[in-house]
Amino acid sequence: MKYRTIGTAPDTRREVSVLALGAMLFGSRTDEETSFAVLDRYVEAGGTFIDTSDNYAFWEDGGQGGQSEELLGRWRRSRGIGDEIVIATKLGARPLAPGTGYVDNAEGLSAKVIRESAERSRDRLGVARLDLLYAHIEDHKVPLQETVEGFAELVAEGTVGLLGASNHAMWRVERARALAAAAGLPGYEVLQYAHSHLRPRLDVSEGLFPDGSLGHAGPDLLSYLRAEPGLALVAYSPLLKGAYTHPDRLPADFDHPGTPARLKVLREVARETGATVNQVVLAWQIGADLPILPLVGASSVAQLEESLAAVDLELTADQRARLDAAH
Repeated sequence: MKYRTIGTAPDTRREVSVLALGAMLFGSRTDEETSFAVLDRYVEAGGTFIDTSDNYAFWEDGGQGGQSEELLGRWRRSRGIGDEIVIATKLGARPLAPGTGYVDNAEGLSAKVIRESAERSRDRLGVARLDLLYAHIEDHKVPLQETVEGFAELVAEGTVGLLGASNHAMWRVERARALAAAAGLPGYEVLQYAHSHLRPRLDVSEGLFPDGSLGHAGPDLLSYLRAEPGLALVAYSPLLKGAYTHPDRLPADFDHPGTPARLKVLREVARETGATVNQVVLAWQIGADLPILPLVGASSVAQLEESLAAVDLELTADQRARLDAAH
């Protein structure tokens, strides 16, 4: 395994494995026995960075979520896991009532919700401190100042370590970070967005959540990451939910002339290295000149093994240049 430091402050920054494991469906679609087996193998391989959210997976049973955090809590207790494993979670997108969605009825990012939701997550996970806590989606009803101060209070109290933002427009991330810096408060240091080698169309009608927030890491985010060396990107859906091996799963916003060219070079590099296309995608992210940590899901140990093998795949400078240049 390889490792990278996220965060900058000495008391909150953490060294984590370059490959993060997503626990979104653990405890719901993925049963407990399988979930535990995947988690055990991940840790055995040196993995130390697990991702979840307080609303995972509300859509599976029409509830409000919490199954993933609860399973991770049971796994931690049964295995004697301590703070050597970094567990990141998110708040803000939990439905306020069972049977509703996050789009029109999300808990939001008020100071009250931040405090109450973080407490629920700590209880479910069985931890004294949340290592990394994200604002999951934007909340246009609450002033950014209140959100910034709400998160900062928990950091000051020691119940939260690092702060992050997911699926926000870059200008809102920058404004929140500027407000925090001006007040001498901790701000967002980790960003989580969808990012893969294939790229979606960037017109305004595609790649958006229904609430208008941005899900994909576009050029603006990547240039922001380059300009702010203290930031890191956790890239979710790097394998596009299996679309590299099952092209019929490719979302409609990836249907454009650039996709075949990038698929072609991916397959060429896979043949040259003897790796799978999925492994090439992950190795391309891990070895990038930007701090990118792919976040992979796995519903079986076999799926996880394929991703773990990508950590040791070294691409040549020529292969990387070709992958970067394809369009």
